[in-house]
Amino acid sequence: MKAFSSNIYQIYPLGAAGAPFENDHVLTHRLGRFEEWTDHLKKLNMDMVLFNPLFESVSHGYDTIDFRKVDARLGDNEDLKHLMNHYHENGISVLFDAVFNHVGREFGPFQDVLKNRENSRYKDWFIIDFGGNNSYNDGLWYQNWEGHDALVKLNLRNSEVVSELLSVVDFWIDEFGVDGLRLDVAYCLDQDFLRTLHNHVKSRNLEFFLLGETLHGDYNTWVNDQMLDSCTNYECYKGLYSSFNSKNFYEILYSFNRQFGKEPWCLYTGKHLLSFVDNHDVNRIASQLDDKNLLPALYAILYTMPGIPAVYYGSEWGMEGRKNANDTELRKEVRTPEWNDLTETISKLARIHKEHPELIYGDYTQIAINNPWAIYQRSLDGKSVWTAINLTDQPVNIPVNAHQSMTDLMTGESVEINGSVPVEKESFRLLAF
Repeated sequence: MKAFSSNIYQIYPLGAAGAPFENDHVLTHRLGRFEEWTDHLKKLNMDMVLFNPLFESVSHGYDTIDFRKVDARLGDNEDLKHLMNHYHENGISVLFDAVFNHVGREFGPFQDVLKNRENSRYKDWFIIDFGGNNSYNDGLWYQNWEGHDALVKLNLRNSEVVSELLSVVDFWIDEFGVDGLRLDVAYCLDQDFLRTLHNHVKSRNLEFFLLGETLHGDYNTWVNDQMLDSCTNYECYKGLYSSFNSKNFYEILYSFNRQFGKEPWCLYTGKHLLSFVDNHDVNRIASQLDDKNLLPALYAILYTMPGIPAVYYGSEWGMEGRKNANDTELRKEVRTPEWNDLTETISKLARIHKEHPELIYGDYTQIAINNPWAIYQRSLDGKSVWTAINLTDQPVNIPVNAHQSMTDLMTGESVEINGSVPVEKESFRLLAF
Protein backbone atom coordinates (compact mmCIF):
# COMPACT_ATOMS: atom_id res chain seq x y z
CA MET A 1 0.00 0.00 0.00
CA LYS A 2 1.02 3.64 -0.52
CA ALA A 3 1.83 4.26 3.15
CA PHE A 4 4.61 1.66 3.08
CA SER A 5 6.71 3.98 0.89
CA SER A 6 6.06 7.08 3.00
CA ASN A 7 8.48 9.24 4.95
CA ILE A 8 6.56 10.10 8.13
CA TYR A 9 6.93 13.27 10.18
CA GLN A 10 5.42 13.10 13.68
CA ILE A 11 4.06 16.22 15.39
CA TYR A 12 2.74 16.44 18.94
CA PRO A 13 0.54 19.47 18.24
CA LEU A 14 -0.36 20.61 21.77
CA GLY A 15 3.32 20.85 22.64
CA ALA A 16 4.68 22.07 19.31
CA ALA A 17 2.05 24.81 19.13
CA GLY A 18 2.76 26.03 22.66
CA ALA A 19 -0.67 25.22 24.11
CA PRO A 20 -1.14 25.27 27.90
CA PHE A 21 -0.85 21.81 29.43
CA GLU A 22 -4.27 21.96 31.12
CA ASN A 23 -7.16 22.77 28.81
CA ASP A 24 -8.26 26.34 29.50
CA HIS A 25 -11.09 25.97 26.93
CA VAL A 26 -10.07 29.33 25.42
CA LEU A 27 -10.37 29.10 21.64
CA THR A 28 -6.90 29.89 20.28
CA HIS A 29 -6.11 29.34 16.61
CA ARG A 30 -2.72 27.64 16.87
CA LEU A 31 -3.11 25.02 14.11
CA GLY A 32 -2.19 27.56 11.45
CA ARG A 33 1.47 27.42 12.35
CA PHE A 34 1.67 23.87 10.98
CA GLU A 35 0.54 25.17 7.61
CA GLU A 36 3.62 27.40 7.75
CA TRP A 37 5.76 24.27 8.16
CA THR A 38 4.77 22.96 4.71
CA ASP A 39 7.89 24.20 2.93
CA HIS A 40 10.03 22.65 5.65
CA LEU A 41 8.23 19.32 5.30
CA LYS A 42 8.60 19.29 1.52
CA LYS A 43 12.27 20.29 1.64
CA LEU A 44 12.75 17.49 4.16
CA ASN A 45 11.08 15.08 1.69
CA MET A 46 8.31 14.17 4.13
CA ASP A 47 5.02 13.07 2.56
CA MET A 48 2.97 11.97 5.58
CA VAL A 49 2.31 13.77 8.87
CA LEU A 50 1.32 11.86 12.00
CA PHE A 51 -0.49 14.17 14.39
CA ASN A 52 -0.73 13.13 18.00
CA PRO A 53 -4.05 14.05 19.69
CA LEU A 54 -5.98 16.91 18.06
CA PHE A 55 -9.36 16.61 19.73
CA GLU A 56 -10.82 18.15 22.87
CA SER A 57 -9.21 16.72 25.99
CA VAL A 58 -8.53 17.48 29.63
CA SER A 59 -4.76 17.93 29.36
CA HIS A 60 -2.24 15.95 27.29
CA GLY A 61 -4.66 14.83 24.60
CA TYR A 62 -5.04 11.21 25.64
CA ASP A 63 -7.84 12.07 28.08
CA THR A 64 -10.46 12.80 25.43
CA ILE A 65 -13.57 14.86 26.16
CA ASP A 66 -15.02 15.07 22.64
CA PHE A 67 -13.86 13.05 19.62
CA ARG A 68 -15.64 15.37 17.17
CA LYS A 69 -14.35 18.74 18.35
CA VAL A 70 -10.83 20.03 17.76
CA ASP A 71 -9.15 20.97 21.04
CA ALA A 72 -9.89 24.64 21.73
CA ARG A 73 -6.21 25.19 22.56
CA LEU A 74 -5.42 24.35 18.91
CA GLY A 75 -8.37 25.96 17.15
CA ASP A 76 -11.64 24.72 15.74
CA ASN A 77 -12.83 22.19 13.17
CA GLU A 78 -12.59 24.74 10.37
CA ASP A 79 -8.93 25.28 11.19
CA LEU A 80 -8.25 21.57 10.93
CA LYS A 81 -10.19 21.26 7.66
CA HIS A 82 -8.17 24.12 6.20
CA LEU A 83 -4.89 22.54 7.33
CA MET A 84 -5.86 19.12 5.95
CA ASN A 85 -6.82 20.59 2.58
CA HIS A 86 -3.55 22.50 2.45
CA TYR A 87 -1.47 19.40 3.21
CA HIS A 88 -3.35 17.31 0.68
CA GLU A 89 -2.86 19.99 -1.99
CA ASN A 90 0.88 19.74 -1.28
CA GLY A 91 1.00 15.94 -1.53
CA ILE A 92 1.15 15.30 2.20
CA SER A 93 -1.06 12.62 3.76
CA VAL A 94 -2.19 12.86 7.39
CA LEU A 95 -2.72 10.35 10.19
CA PHE A 96 -4.74 11.12 13.33
CA ASP A 97 -3.95 9.69 16.76
CA ALA A 98 -7.00 7.54 17.60
CA VAL A 99 -7.30 7.20 21.38
CA PHE A 100 -9.92 4.47 21.52
CA ASN A 101 -8.84 2.49 24.57
CA HIS A 102 -9.79 5.13 27.14
CA VAL A 103 -11.24 8.62 27.59
CA GLY A 104 -10.92 11.44 30.09
CA ARG A 105 -13.21 11.75 33.08
CA GLU A 106 -14.94 14.75 31.48
CA PHE A 107 -16.12 12.60 28.55
CA GLY A 108 -19.90 13.14 28.38
CA PRO A 109 -21.10 9.54 28.77
CA PHE A 110 -18.81 9.00 31.77
CA GLN A 111 -20.08 12.19 33.39
CA ASP A 112 -23.60 10.79 32.91
CA VAL A 113 -22.53 7.63 34.76
CA LEU A 114 -21.14 9.68 37.66
CA LYS A 115 -24.44 11.58 37.86
CA ASN A 116 -26.97 8.80 37.31
CA ARG A 117 -24.95 5.75 38.37
CA GLU A 118 -26.90 2.50 37.77
CA ASN A 119 -29.60 4.44 35.94
CA SER A 120 -27.23 5.85 33.34
CA ARG A 121 -27.81 4.57 29.80
CA TYR A 122 -24.02 4.65 29.41
CA LYS A 123 -23.12 2.49 32.38
CA ASP A 124 -22.13 -0.42 30.11
CA TRP A 125 -19.88 1.80 28.00
CA PHE A 126 -17.32 1.30 30.77
CA ILE A 127 -16.31 -1.52 33.10
CA ILE A 128 -17.75 -0.42 36.44
CA ASP A 129 -18.32 -1.80 39.91
CA PHE A 130 -20.84 0.39 41.74
CA GLY A 131 -19.85 -1.26 45.01
CA GLY A 132 -16.27 -0.05 44.80
CA ASN A 133 -14.42 3.26 44.84
CA ASN A 134 -11.51 5.06 43.18
CA SER A 135 -8.91 7.74 43.87
CA TYR A 136 -11.45 10.46 43.07
CA ASN A 137 -13.83 9.05 45.73
CA ASP A 138 -16.70 8.72 43.25
CA GLY A 139 -18.27 5.87 45.19
CA LEU A 140 -17.69 3.48 42.30
CA TRP A 141 -14.78 1.60 40.76
CA TYR A 142 -13.94 1.60 37.07
CA GLN A 143 -11.29 -0.01 34.97
CA ASN A 144 -8.67 2.51 33.93
CA TRP A 145 -5.53 2.48 31.79
CA GLU A 146 -2.55 1.04 33.65
CA GLY A 147 -3.51 2.41 37.06
CA HIS A 148 -4.34 5.96 35.97
CA ASP A 149 -7.82 6.89 37.21
CA ALA A 150 -7.77 9.98 34.97
CA LEU A 151 -8.03 7.62 31.99
CA VAL A 152 -11.31 5.70 31.96
CA LYS A 153 -11.22 2.51 29.90
CA LEU A 154 -13.92 2.09 27.26
CA ASN A 155 -15.73 -1.23 27.05
CA LEU A 156 -14.85 -2.29 23.50
CA ARG A 157 -17.02 -5.38 23.87
CA ASN A 158 -20.07 -3.12 23.97
CA SER A 159 -21.73 -2.77 20.57
CA GLU A 160 -22.82 0.82 21.23
CA VAL A 161 -19.25 1.85 22.01
CA VAL A 162 -17.96 0.15 18.87
CA SER A 163 -20.66 1.83 16.77
CA GLU A 164 -19.80 5.21 18.28
CA LEU A 165 -16.09 4.84 17.54
CA LEU A 166 -16.74 3.72 13.97
CA SER A 167 -18.98 6.75 13.60
CA VAL A 168 -16.12 8.92 14.88
CA VAL A 169 -13.80 7.47 12.25
CA ASP A 170 -16.40 8.13 9.54
CA PHE A 171 -16.67 11.71 10.80
CA TRP A 172 -12.89 12.16 10.61
CA ILE A 173 -12.85 10.78 7.06
CA ASP A 174 -15.86 12.73 5.82
CA GLU A 175 -15.16 15.99 7.63
CA PHE A 176 -11.37 16.17 7.45
CA GLY A 177 -10.28 13.60 4.85
CA VAL A 178 -7.92 11.79 7.24
CA ASP A 179 -5.75 9.17 5.48
CA GLY A 180 -5.19 6.78 8.36
CA LEU A 181 -4.98 6.30 12.11
CA ARG A 182 -2.39 5.69 14.77
CA LEU A 183 -4.13 3.41 17.28
CA ASP A 184 -2.95 4.49 20.72
CA VAL A 185 -1.97 1.58 23.01
CA ALA A 186 -3.05 -0.88 20.33
CA TYR A 187 -1.67 -3.68 22.49
CA CYS A 188 -4.56 -2.99 24.92
CA LEU A 189 -7.32 -2.86 22.32
CA ASP A 190 -9.83 -5.68 22.01
CA GLN A 191 -8.78 -7.69 18.97
CA ASP A 192 -12.35 -8.17 17.75
CA PHE A 193 -12.64 -4.39 17.76
CA LEU A 194 -9.48 -4.13 15.65
CA ARG A 195 -10.93 -6.61 13.15
CA THR A 196 -14.19 -4.66 13.00
CA LEU A 197 -12.30 -1.38 12.54
CA HIS A 198 -10.16 -2.93 9.80
CA ASN A 199 -13.17 -4.19 7.87
CA HIS A 200 -14.95 -0.87 8.27
CA VAL A 201 -12.19 1.42 6.98
CA LYS A 202 -11.00 -0.94 4.26
CA SER A 203 -14.54 -1.14 2.90
CA ARG A 204 -14.31 2.61 2.41
CA ASN A 205 -10.71 2.81 1.18
CA LEU A 206 -8.22 -0.04 0.84
CA GLU A 207 -5.38 2.49 1.19
CA PHE A 208 -6.61 3.74 4.58
CA PHE A 209 -3.62 3.13 6.85
CA LEU A 210 -3.90 1.53 10.29
CA LEU A 211 -0.81 1.90 12.49
CA GLY A 212 -0.74 0.50 16.01
CA GLU A 213 1.30 1.48 19.04
CA THR A 214 2.83 -1.76 20.31
CA LEU A 215 5.70 -2.25 22.73
CA HIS A 216 6.61 -5.89 23.26
CA GLY A 217 5.47 -9.32 22.14
CA ASP A 218 4.94 -10.76 18.69
CA TYR A 219 3.93 -7.94 16.36
CA ASN A 220 2.19 -10.49 14.13
CA THR A 221 -0.53 -10.56 16.80
CA TRP A 222 -1.67 -7.15 15.57
CA VAL A 223 -0.09 -6.71 12.11
CA ASN A 224 -1.91 -9.06 9.79
CA ASP A 225 -4.53 -9.11 7.04
CA GLN A 226 -7.39 -8.79 9.54
CA MET A 227 -6.16 -6.03 11.86
CA LEU A 228 -3.35 -3.50 11.40
CA ASP A 229 -1.13 -2.59 8.47
CA SER A 230 1.84 -1.68 10.68
CA CYS A 231 2.95 -1.13 14.26
CA THR A 232 5.73 0.60 16.18
CA ASN A 233 8.99 -1.37 16.19
CA TYR A 234 10.14 -0.77 19.76
CA GLU A 235 12.54 -3.72 19.66
CA CYS A 236 14.66 -2.04 17.01
CA TYR A 237 14.22 1.40 18.59
CA LYS A 238 16.01 0.15 21.68
CA GLY A 239 18.59 -1.76 19.66
CA LEU A 240 19.50 1.28 17.58
CA TYR A 241 20.54 3.69 20.32
CA SER A 242 21.91 0.90 22.52
CA SER A 243 24.16 -0.43 19.75
CA PHE A 244 25.48 3.04 19.04
CA ASN A 245 26.12 3.83 22.71
CA SER A 246 27.90 0.52 23.33
CA LYS A 247 29.51 0.52 19.85
CA ASN A 248 28.25 -3.01 19.39
CA PHE A 249 26.48 -3.69 16.09
CA TYR A 250 25.76 -7.28 17.05
CA GLU A 251 22.72 -6.14 19.05
CA ILE A 252 20.86 -4.27 16.32
CA LEU A 253 21.88 -6.56 13.46
CA TYR A 254 20.69 -9.52 15.51
CA SER A 255 17.29 -7.82 15.66
CA PHE A 256 17.38 -7.12 11.90
CA ASN A 257 18.18 -10.77 11.20
CA ARG A 258 15.59 -12.01 13.66
CA GLN A 259 12.87 -9.76 12.30
CA PHE A 260 13.57 -9.44 8.58
CA GLY A 261 16.06 -12.13 7.53
CA LYS A 262 15.54 -14.92 5.01
CA GLU A 263 15.29 -17.88 7.37
CA PRO A 264 11.88 -19.49 7.92
CA TRP A 265 11.92 -18.49 11.59
CA CYS A 266 12.34 -14.76 10.86
CA LEU A 267 9.31 -13.03 12.29
CA TYR A 268 8.37 -10.06 10.11
CA THR A 269 9.98 -10.56 6.71
CA GLY A 270 7.92 -8.68 4.14
CA LYS A 271 6.09 -6.59 6.73
CA HIS A 272 6.46 -2.84 7.11
CA LEU A 273 6.83 -1.87 10.76
CA LEU A 274 7.25 1.75 11.88
CA SER A 275 10.94 2.56 12.43
CA PHE A 276 11.91 5.46 14.70
CA VAL A 277 14.77 6.74 16.86
CA ASP A 278 12.53 8.80 19.16
CA ASN A 279 8.95 9.98 19.62
CA HIS A 280 6.72 11.88 22.06
CA ASP A 281 7.05 9.19 24.76
CA VAL A 282 10.83 8.61 24.95
CA ASN A 283 13.98 10.68 25.36
CA ARG A 284 14.87 12.64 22.25
CA ILE A 285 17.66 10.88 20.40
CA ALA A 286 20.07 13.83 20.72
CA SER A 287 19.78 13.39 24.51
CA GLN A 288 19.80 9.58 24.36
CA LEU A 289 22.90 9.19 22.17
CA ASP A 290 26.24 9.43 24.00
CA ASP A 291 28.08 10.75 20.94
CA LYS A 292 26.04 13.31 18.98
CA ASN A 293 28.52 13.07 16.10
CA LEU A 294 26.87 9.74 15.34
CA LEU A 295 23.39 11.20 14.75
CA PRO A 296 23.77 11.26 10.93
CA ALA A 297 24.87 7.61 10.90
CA LEU A 298 21.94 6.63 13.12
CA TYR A 299 19.49 8.30 10.75
CA ALA A 300 21.21 6.51 7.85
CA ILE A 301 20.19 3.23 9.45
CA LEU A 302 16.66 4.53 10.10
CA TYR A 303 16.22 5.23 6.39
CA THR A 304 17.77 2.02 5.09
CA MET A 305 16.57 -0.64 7.54
CA PRO A 306 13.34 -2.53 6.76
CA GLY A 307 10.33 -0.48 7.80
CA ILE A 308 8.59 2.86 7.43
CA PRO A 309 10.88 5.64 8.75
CA ALA A 310 9.43 8.30 11.06
CA VAL A 311 11.07 11.51 12.30
CA TYR A 312 9.82 13.31 15.42
CA TYR A 313 9.49 17.07 15.00
CA GLY A 314 12.57 19.00 16.10
CA SER A 315 14.82 15.96 16.21
CA GLU A 316 15.82 16.57 12.58
CA TRP A 317 17.92 19.50 13.76
CA GLY A 318 19.06 17.85 17.01
CA MET A 319 16.55 19.15 19.56
CA GLU A 320 17.21 17.67 22.99
CA GLY A 321 14.76 16.59 25.68
CA ARG A 322 14.47 14.02 28.45
CA LYS A 323 11.40 12.58 30.10
CA ASN A 324 10.03 14.66 32.94
CA ALA A 325 6.72 15.11 34.72
CA ASN A 326 4.00 15.13 32.05
CA ASP A 327 6.68 14.67 29.33
CA THR A 328 6.63 18.38 28.53
CA GLU A 329 10.40 18.39 27.86
CA LEU A 330 9.82 15.88 25.05
CA ARG A 331 7.07 18.02 23.51
CA LYS A 332 8.48 21.55 23.37
CA GLU A 333 7.07 24.46 21.45
CA VAL A 334 8.57 25.21 18.05
CA ARG A 335 7.72 28.52 16.43
CA THR A 336 9.83 28.08 13.31
CA PRO A 337 11.51 24.85 12.13
CA GLU A 338 15.31 24.95 11.99
CA TRP A 339 17.70 23.68 9.33
CA ASN A 340 21.31 22.58 9.82
CA ASP A 341 23.75 19.92 8.59
CA LEU A 342 21.81 17.12 10.31
CA THR A 343 18.56 18.29 8.73
CA GLU A 344 20.24 18.37 5.33
CA THR A 345 21.49 14.82 5.80
CA ILE A 346 18.04 13.56 6.79
CA SER A 347 16.54 15.31 3.76
CA LYS A 348 18.97 13.47 1.47
CA LEU A 349 18.29 10.17 3.21
CA ALA A 350 14.53 10.65 2.86
CA ARG A 351 14.94 11.40 -0.87
CA ILE A 352 17.12 8.32 -1.35
CA HIS A 353 14.53 6.23 0.50
CA LYS A 354 11.82 7.39 -1.89
CA GLU A 355 13.96 6.85 -4.99
CA HIS A 356 15.11 3.30 -4.20
CA PRO A 357 12.35 0.68 -3.95
CA GLU A 358 14.91 -1.79 -2.63
CA LEU A 359 14.93 0.27 0.60
CA ILE A 360 11.14 -0.10 0.86
CA TYR A 361 10.36 -3.56 -0.48
CA GLY A 362 13.79 -5.19 -0.70
CA ASP A 363 15.06 -8.14 1.29
CA TYR A 364 17.68 -7.88 4.02
CA THR A 365 21.16 -9.46 4.13
CA GLN A 366 24.02 -8.94 6.58
CA ILE A 367 27.28 -8.39 4.66
CA ALA A 368 29.92 -7.63 7.29
CA ILE A 369 30.01 -7.02 11.03
CA ASN A 370 32.41 -6.21 13.84
CA ASN A 371 31.56 -4.52 17.12
CA PRO A 372 32.01 -0.91 15.89
CA TRP A 373 31.29 -1.30 12.16
CA ALA A 374 28.89 -3.13 9.90
CA ILE A 375 27.49 -3.40 6.39
CA TYR A 376 24.05 -4.68 5.43
CA GLN A 377 22.28 -4.97 2.09
CA ARG A 378 18.76 -4.32 0.82
CA SER A 379 18.02 -5.93 -2.57
CA LEU A 380 15.10 -5.96 -4.99
CA ASP A 381 14.86 -7.03 -8.67
CA GLY A 382 18.61 -7.25 -9.17
CA LYS A 383 19.41 -3.89 -7.54
CA SER A 384 21.05 -3.47 -4.15
CA VAL A 385 21.99 -0.80 -1.62
CA TRP A 386 24.72 -1.30 0.96
CA THR A 387 24.65 0.64 4.23
CA ALA A 388 28.13 0.85 5.73
CA ILE A 389 28.54 2.36 9.22
CA ASN A 390 31.71 3.13 11.17
CA LEU A 391 31.27 4.09 14.84
CA THR A 392 35.00 4.40 15.64
CA ASP A 393 37.00 7.62 15.85
CA GLN A 394 39.32 6.39 13.06
CA PRO A 395 38.71 5.63 9.36
CA VAL A 396 38.24 1.93 8.63
CA ASN A 397 38.34 -0.34 5.59
CA ILE A 398 35.59 -2.87 6.11
CA PRO A 399 36.54 -6.16 4.43
CA VAL A 400 33.98 -7.50 1.92
CA ASN A 401 33.89 -10.19 -0.72
CA ALA A 402 33.28 -7.77 -3.59
CA HIS A 403 35.25 -6.30 -6.50
CA GLN A 404 32.99 -4.00 -8.51
CA SER A 405 31.84 -0.45 -9.23
CA MET A 406 29.20 1.08 -6.98
CA THR A 407 27.55 4.49 -6.70
CA ASP A 408 27.81 6.55 -3.53
CA LEU A 409 24.21 7.69 -3.10
CA MET A 410 25.10 10.64 -0.87
CA THR A 411 27.59 12.15 -3.35
CA GLY A 412 26.58 10.59 -6.68
CA GLU A 413 30.17 9.55 -7.29
CA SER A 414 31.27 6.20 -8.72
CA VAL A 415 33.30 4.08 -6.30
CA GLU A 416 35.52 1.06 -7.05
CA ILE A 417 35.20 -1.59 -4.35
CA ASN A 418 38.15 -3.98 -4.26
CA GLY A 419 37.81 -6.23 -1.25
CA SER A 420 36.96 -3.49 1.26
CA VAL A 421 34.71 -0.48 1.81
CA PRO A 422 36.48 2.60 3.20
CA VAL A 423 34.37 4.58 5.68
CA GLU A 424 35.44 7.74 7.44
CA LYS A 425 35.38 7.99 11.25
CA GLU A 426 31.94 8.24 12.89
CA SER A 427 30.33 8.14 9.48
CA PHE A 428 28.40 6.11 6.94
CA ARG A 429 28.18 5.36 3.24
CA LEU A 430 25.27 4.25 1.08
CA LEU A 431 26.46 2.33 -1.97
CA ALA A 432 24.20 1.22 -4.81
CA PHE A 433 24.86 -1.33 -7.54
